[in-house]
Amino acid sequence: MASSLRASLVKISVIVPVYREENNIQPFLDRLVPALEGIGAHEILFCLDPSPDSTEQIILDAIRGNPNIGLILFSRRFGQASAIMAGIHHCSGETCAVIDVDLQDPPEFIADLYRKLSEGYDVVYAKRRSRQGETALKRFISYWGYKLINAVSEVKIPRDTGDFRILGRRVIEQLCQLKEGHGFLRGLVAFVGFKQTFLEYDRAARAHGLSNYNRYLGSLKIGLNGLVGFSNFLLDLMLLVGLVITAVCFLLAVAIIFSRFVFEIPYPMGIPTIIILILFMGGVQLVSVGILGQYVGRVYDEVKERPQFIVDRIVNVASESKPGE
Repeated sequence: MASSLRASLVKISVIVPVYREENNIQPFLDRLVPALEGIGAHEILFCLDPSPDSTEQIILDAIRGNPNIGLILFSRRFGQASAIMAGIHHCSGETCAVIDVDLQDPPEFIADLYRKLSEGYDVVYAKRRSRQGETALKRFISYWGYKLINAVSEVKIPRDTGDFRILGRRVIEQLCQLKEGHGFLRGLVAFVGFKQTFLEYDRAARAHGLSNYNRYLGSLKIGLNGLVGFSNFLLDLMLLVGLVITAVCFLLAVAIIFSRFVFEIPYPMGIPTIIILILFMGGVQLVSVGILGQYVGRVYDEVKERPQFIVDRIVNVASESKPGE
């Protein structure tokens, strides 16, 4: 009864995916809690992949001092995307915000997002005006990745945004009904639709420790997930490239035959040319097979219908367990 009463009064749930963040938990809470007190009744859900450090114990200590903090601990490491979806499935608030714990995204900005959502929007995402502490390579991949995805995707994913955003209850319910195993939140929220807008902010450098993302391939992996998950562009491109190469080879063959028998041009044995053509065609075939593999692998993952996450333990979370575990 107490849990139901608490759930009905929660104005905002804050979902925080966590892995190996022992140095950031307390500084994060020191800034987040005062910002949420200005909004009203709230809950903070730490969604924790089992960590080799003391992250779990620090969160449990924080729960003892603050009844609005909860913990969802997974049976193994499922990754950030699954952790966020677990939080969405278990949150009780009329709204929910998603934010990382590393303090690159300012917790105080959640209050601004909440006020903007109250103007009648269903989603307000935080758009990065500046990005401190990021390598030039990561910014390059991010810029052109969003540009490519939006050029070919069936849904438009806002550029210069991450998972930092606030969602209204009907968007939360729609996300909980989706069956996709790859929880690419930016694409899923764009797919759900409804009335969406953004607020700009300046993104700071990471407060403590090193990122758990691969600094070189992390953004590339996210971009590929969005491209494969929300577009058939690569399949269409592969077909187009195959048709173009076939047409060029056919015309080249016609030209060689014509020049050989009409103009009687002698052709020496072209071993280097043959080798180059074979290598080129082999490379195209390998790329094509790789692209097919991305889609086939995605289909394979989905048809198995394995849960996106498995919860080991829940501590001080108001909502009941929902589908998706």
